[in-house]
Amino acid sequence: MRHDGPVDFEQYRGELVAFCYRMLGSFHEAEDLVQETMLRAWKARDRYDPARASLRTWLYRIATNVCLTALDGRGLRPLPSGLGAPGDDLGAPLVPALDVPWMEPFPDARFDTEVRADLRLAWVAAVQVLPARQRAVLVLREVLAFSAAEVAEQLGTTVAAVNSALQRARSALARVGDAGTVTEPDDPEVRAVVQRYVRAFEAADVPALVRLLADDAVLEMPPVPLWYRGRRDYGLFLERVFRLRGTGWAVRELTANGQPALAAYAPEPGGGHRLHSLQVLTVAAGRVACNVVFTDPRVLDAFGLPGGPPAGEVRRAR
Repeated sequence: MRHDGPVDFEQYRGELVAFCYRMLGSFHEAEDLVQETMLRAWKARDRYDPARASLRTWLYRIATNVCLTALDGRGLRPLPSGLGAPGDDLGAPLVPALDVPWMEPFPDARFDTEVRADLRLAWVAAVQVLPARQRAVLVLREVLAFSAAEVAEQLGTTVAAVNSALQRARSALARVGDAGTVTEPDDPEVRAVVQRYVRAFEAADVPALVRLLADDAVLEMPPVPLWYRGRRDYGLFLERVFRLRGTGWAVRELTANGQPALAAYAPEPGGGHRLHSLQVLTVAAGRVACNVVFTDPRVLDAFGLPGGPPAGEVRRAR
């Protein structure tokens, strides 16, 4: 049956970007792949048959194929903690590894898409270890709640093959380990922890920051491949940051990947502040368990952050 009425693809753009992001670990690539999906859908709109599938299901079939093609023969996008053991040299040079296609954070505010645990950095990083088709099955079945029959249609396979792939994907993720405790940025306990962290960071109060950390807290800084584990090393590294970049930082609170996040503005020698990094926090059991610090200008641009903190947002340390 030919579909002759108007077709509204744009209503699905936000969730398709989130889907492609989960598949590839890159916000910028996700945007490009959704644009390709929309173009393919527009060219094939006369062949869309609403009697066979909903418009959403049909678009996801196109998006899934676009993602699988993009992933063909490609390695995963890691975080530094996925590449080896934590560092033990707190004075090591902070040299970016620009040849590594690092994972990127997801700018929640850019899209009207429901924030759920499946956008967490740790979860997306864990999913990256799966073969592409298993990754697709896991996201389509467990995140987006498509039926096994719908996923089989989207992937051009059988229900039995989909169920088998889902079982293998679950087993593989179980071997990777816990991807992190779910916390909501608006949870009162989480907000209180983040606000204490912000005040301590702006005051360059390293002992206060360390008291807010989990014992095995992780600090990583893509595109620098180094990462550190433990309250002691985390605190010593922050001392190095304040020693090198000065004190009197300014911080704005936002969210990324459904997690609390901070835009950190470093003090300038001549006065004022300049955007330095986006810090994505994982808060669990009332402590900061992980901080992934992004400094890539393309990542900062994706969040639409101003180059300096708006007037009135710079608090003075007491």
